[in-house]
Amino acid sequence: MSGKILLCATVDYHFSAFHLPYMKWFKERGWEVHVAANGEKDLPYVDKKYHLPIQRSPFCRANIDAYRKLKGIIEENQYNLIHCHTPVGGVLARLAAREVRKTGTKVLYTAHGFHFCKGAPILNWMIYYPIEKKFAQFTDCLITINQEDYQTAFTHQFKAERIEHVHGVGVDTSHFQPASHHEKNELRKSYGYNSDDFLLFYGAEFNQNKNQQLLIRSVNEIKSKVPNVKLVLAGDGPLLADCKELTQKLSLEKIVHFLGYRTDMKSLLSISDVAVASSLREGLPVNIMEAMACGLPVVATDNRGHRELIKNDRNGWVITDQDEKEFSEKIKLLSRDPELRKSYGMSGRKLMESTYSLTKVLEEKSKLYSSYMKEQEGVMWAVH
Repeated sequence: MSGKILLCATVDYHFSAFHLPYMKWFKERGWEVHVAANGEKDLPYVDKKYHLPIQRSPFCRANIDAYRKLKGIIEENQYNLIHCHTPVGGVLARLAAREVRKTGTKVLYTAHGFHFCKGAPILNWMIYYPIEKKFAQFTDCLITINQEDYQTAFTHQFKAERIEHVHGVGVDTSHFQPASHHEKNELRKSYGYNSDDFLLFYGAEFNQNKNQQLLIRSVNEIKSKVPNVKLVLAGDGPLLADCKELTQKLSLEKIVHFLGYRTDMKSLLSISDVAVASSLREGLPVNIMEAMACGLPVVATDNRGHRELIKNDRNGWVITDQDEKEFSEKIKLLSRDPELRKSYGMSGRKLMESTYSLTKVLEEKSKLYSSYMKEQEGVMWAVH
């Protein structure tokens, strides 16, 4: 017997970026799929889509209207399952679903990296920690995507009915895979790079958390020792102009390349030698998983998401204390040793295949979903 699920998040891009395989999975099992989020994006595998005026700030008054609309949607449709994502989307959905939980609707919430964590600003702990802890009591299953958050939920006694850990949203290892030597060189030509260029790549929004300035300062440290180094930065955002200004100040215009927002991540990873990442906080970064699936070694800053994926001296290095000199030294070491790059890259690829591939994560999530679907189907049979 089929059921009905509502997926809720702050913005609809979240679903197109991370959840289409799981939406498809529900459709293949005869379930009706509804989505509620801010945005007008067309999504496949969706029977009904509701636009909500949700805003990222938990204190925005527009969220009151979003809550009221969402509560009406939930009460009208009588969902069997509600799976919510993102901090604000998760709060509003769990608030709006309090009454229907009493009649059997199950509410799941995935924390894609708690905004409070080791090293996070105290303001994050003051705002997001009490909110997440409070709303855990309105949650049938709290899903975490890294071990630190999983342990935090237990040690801080989050009172969700159930707490589970899954390995992120999964990476498509059939699409993101290592390029051959010939393919790499041909692609480089098409992008205007030479075969002997040493390319570092990072794709992320330019904001305070992503911290691209560290990468720019790091290549400045090694520009004379690795003369063919190029730092390729894809993305847009509020701090893009600041990063360009720093690049000009350090006379790195020929070394640091700003590509803007891109959709050709697979090709950009295929031309690169090393993936770099400078963010202050991550839950479980998809960009790093994609890079590792493509066989790239990784040099990254120390945070829970990077620690989860990168094992020192096996598939790359995690650099502590935002140390640009140590960061640049690791890059220099990789630039001189192609065999080390290959070894680390293949180790990362194996980790993605064994644990973080879309196939593996779909297995994890399908088992979790199925436990609730069977329970709901039992209720539906009893009612009928």
